[in-house]
Amino acid sequence: MNDITRILSAIEQGDARAAERLLPLVYDELRKLAARKLAREKPGQTLQATALVHEAFLRLVGTDQARPWDGRGHFFAAAAEAMRRILVENARRKAGPQAGGNRQRVDLDAVQPIVMDARVDLIALDEALTALEARDRRKADLVRLRFFAGLTIPQAAELLGISVATANNDWSYARSWLRVAMLGDDPEDAPA
Repeated sequence: MNDITRILSAIEQGDARAAERLLPLVYDELRKLAARKLAREKPGQTLQATALVHEAFLRLVGTDQARPWDGRGHFFAAAAEAMRRILVENARRKAGPQAGGNRQRVDLDAVQPIVMDARVDLIALDEALTALEARDRRKADLVRLRFFAGLTIPQAAELLGISVATANNDWSYARSWLRVAMLGDDPEDAPA
């Protein structure tokens, strides 16, 4: 019996410390397996090989129920299956409504922001801004500072106590949200 098989047997017997000895022995092989699995995924995959290995390992040996392992091959086959399930769950989560679902990305530079138009209906903007404030006050405050006070993103970020990156994200979101609201669509259907 090799070391991995012996440790798997100890895990099966309920030895809680055996899992600690197993990870260093199988880590490199699990990492290679994870890298191969991730290489077949679509570009833009946010899950890293290390995270995939750790999640799969926890699912395999981090449960209260001891699994009967039929040796090294069985363990690695189970690890591959655990990784597949994690990737599928991750893909389903990304396809769900919380992550935007089937919505398509639109380059915001290609969209004419309604709040930058000189012919803005201020009443409609005010109503939309009030609705945005009820949903997210910080974004509404950023719009007020940018649109009505004429501040730059860095200036507004400093006043709001947020990073410039966060201000840029908030500004992009708020412009789009206000555009949808002012066109008469219901921006409440859009994700936050």
